[in-house]
Amino acid sequence: MDYEAEPTIVDAPAFNAAESAQALRSAMRGLGTDEDTIINILTGCSNRQRQEIEAAFEREFSRSLIDDLKSELGGNFEDVILALVRPPYEFLCRQLNKAMEGMGTDDSALVEILCPLTSDEMKVLVAQYEDLFGRPLAEHLCSETSGHFRRLLTLIVTGVRDPAGTVDPALAAEQAASLYDAGAEKLGTDEEVFNRIFSHCSFAQLRLVFDEYKALSGKTIEQALKSEMDGDLLDGFLAIVECVQSPAAFFAGRLHKAMDGAGTDDPTLIRIIVCRSEIDLQTIKNEYERIYDRTLLNDIKVSILLFPEPFFVVCGFIICAKIVQIPNHLSNLRLQCKSWRLLFSLRLTT
Repeated sequence: MDYEAEPTIVDAPAFNAAESAQALRSAMRGLGTDEDTIINILTGCSNRQRQEIEAAFEREFSRSLIDDLKSELGGNFEDVILALVRPPYEFLCRQLNKAMEGMGTDDSALVEILCPLTSDEMKVLVAQYEDLFGRPLAEHLCSETSGHFRRLLTLIVTGVRDPAGTVDPALAAEQAASLYDAGAEKLGTDEEVFNRIFSHCSFAQLRLVFDEYKALSGKTIEQALKSEMDGDLLDGFLAIVECVQSPAAFFAGRLHKAMDGAGTDDPTLIRIIVCRSEIDLQTIKNEYERIYDRTLLNDIKVSILLFPEPFFVVCGFIICAKIVQIPNHLSNLRLQCKSWRLLFSLRLTT
């Protein structure tokens, strides 16, 4: 089954990096900041085009666009705007580093970022991480995690996974039997067998393995994992299973959890919405509505009403950017909490 990945952000037509850089400079000069211009420009083009804007900004004004944005913005609004401007792998590397720095480790963020990646994507991420932080990602993970969970993550980041699309049906049956022997047929669990198969096989091969496992045992691989594992290791394995079966469902579930209950998990919202916007955010939107019987846009809108912060509106713009354009007559609107909600509402209904 081929995964149909549809983005919400694509290259902007009639794009002019120099004009966009000039508009951003004007938006940040003088008293106050023209947030709506910043949003219009940065959510209306692709990351590749934002890199052209950043280069034009530095070339024309001998200033760093990121430094200027940092000086003008704050809070979650700053976080989501900077996430848009940074190259995708640099942003993910910074998120990984943040998840491991300071007191405690955000294991959920590590799982969300690392488990969905293909072998080719992982190679790029690992190389960029060492360039940015001067230490291997695997070494940093080893210092911040432990046990079989550490083993799973370090296997994943060392690039042992087979290239995307690699399949061997006969081997899949053997691997399913190995998983069964290491879990259901054994007193205790041989986690190393699970680690090896889950980290080495391509996602296409794992799909075959999971089908073979169900045929052999009468149980789904999720049922087997939940009966054999717990904690962070279980979360890591289940994340891989979900990404094999449906990446959109995996990220839809993460988004729903980030907005469920009191408050919101803002870093997760920003990370998923920005990082998936040029990959499969439209597909995630569709899956979100199928699973939860309401739209992702509507839940973002509710978050704005409950927690009126500008960054929720930026998230909304990214979500619907492909199919809805921001009205031109809003370009000079000074955005405060009330008008953020108005702007978002207009964006949705235009």
